[in-house]
Amino acid sequence: MSSKIVPRWILAACLATGFLGGAAFFMTVGAATHSGANASAPEGPPVVSPEGKQLLTEFSTAFEAAAAKVNPSVVPIMSEQVTRVANPFGGTNDPLRNFFGDDFFRRFFGAPPGQEKQVVHALGSGVIVSKDGYILTNNHVVDGADKLTVVLQDKQKYTAKVIGRDPQSDVAVIKINASDLPVASLGNSDDARVGQWVIAIGNPFQLMHTVTAGIISAKGRSSVNLADYEDFIQTDASINPGNSGGALADLDGNVIGINTAIVSPNGAGGNVGIGFAIPINMAKSIMHQIVATGKVSRGFLGLLPQDIDEGLAKAMHLNGTKGCLVGDVNHDGPADKAGIKRGDVITKFNGTEVENSVQLRNLVAEAEPGSDANVRILRDGKERDIVVKLGERPKNLAANSTGEASEDKSSAEKFGLAVQELSASAEKSLGFHDEHGVLVSSVKPESPADEAGIQKNDLIKEVNRAPIRSVEDFRKAFEHVGKNDNVALLIRRGDNTFYVALQVTS
Repeated sequence: MSSKIVPRWILAACLATGFLGGAAFFMTVGAATHSGANASAPEGPPVVSPEGKQLLTEFSTAFEAAAAKVNPSVVPIMSEQVTRVANPFGGTNDPLRNFFGDDFFRRFFGAPPGQEKQVVHALGSGVIVSKDGYILTNNHVVDGADKLTVVLQDKQKYTAKVIGRDPQSDVAVIKINASDLPVASLGNSDDARVGQWVIAIGNPFQLMHTVTAGIISAKGRSSVNLADYEDFIQTDASINPGNSGGALADLDGNVIGINTAIVSPNGAGGNVGIGFAIPINMAKSIMHQIVATGKVSRGFLGLLPQDIDEGLAKAMHLNGTKGCLVGDVNHDGPADKAGIKRGDVITKFNGTEVENSVQLRNLVAEAEPGSDANVRILRDGKERDIVVKLGERPKNLAANSTGEASEDKSSAEKFGLAVQELSASAEKSLGFHDEHGVLVSSVKPESPADEAGIQKNDLIKEVNRAPIRSVEDFRKAFEHVGKNDNVALLIRRGDNTFYVALQVTS
């Protein structure tokens, strides 16, 4: 049996029972094997059988071998940023400065009042990915730094330059002028499994080359507000400040993630067993683009994707909540040109089953701009395949706009909102152009409309796919809706349109 490969059943047993439980198990087996079924237990401490010792040794050796393989390729990244601080004594004409002189302030405060600069130091981690000095890390480790210093295991220090950054994924690539460096083995994060043992290596709290162990707690974590594009591996291996940019590796010593952040509910910044790593497949794709071009380009469909909740599924007569609802389509964008329409449900993208809007967004982003994407949609209960020529995602997308409107409580009793006709002045102030619908003038707190996320100044354009052009249309749309029924509303807010499910309560 190889010292680096441990049978899965051994790992499972140790995971389920713990190291002590595993040791006790092997002790019992050893006693039964050597003493016989009817023999009395030996006096004194139980003795672990040679077989049990060998298996436990191999399990421990797997961690040791993985750490030894990955550790040399994980480096500390020290950043320096020069910032300006408030001058407590005013400018050059300050009377205190004129009276005491610059030497006084230099002696007691480190600098005269006119010198308001302060150097801020921070520590992160990085993973060496090439022999000639390319290092993969987090964007937030290098963002804003005026100087970056990388320290190798032999204590050699190098000044690093930033090759490129991608704030949307929190990935960055830096480089040092060195050769024959220890390069990390990059694995396949798609093969990672929940419950799998992993090690995390980094430099927490200036404790260089710290190795911690745990398991993969979950995959595909998103909506944790750490980056625009999120598909995190969650782990309970201890990750602390200074680990950012370091390696999350499997027991074969392959890096499967770049440690990025922790959840710290008390704000103390310490580990509570919830850490996140960028999957190495995502990081590699971004890294290759940065090294090749210095920037990251992402595919663009030109539509607003939405998750499908139970209410929307019922209201739109869908069989389930899987897939991604098209809330809006950009005029003359890639999706519009290909024939994708508002209200379509995207079920596959380039052969991959689409579970939700976050997954679709990541799949589109990973696709090459200008390439043809095969998109399967569900429209009116029928599936069809559409080929879309992807565009390149714009750097900045339009923000929402707001405005004021007068109150009309004609429909407040049923669902907790009031609507009014869309006047010319309201249309202009809210930035709408040639739109139809009714304007939400108020929303009752804790009402069905409030729970659905509807807001004042939203424009309701459709009810159950039927266009709404007046308050009368809006009322008529609900005439045959029963109590507790779910109704799909198409909402425009600012420059975006999307669907919400509204449940009628009376």
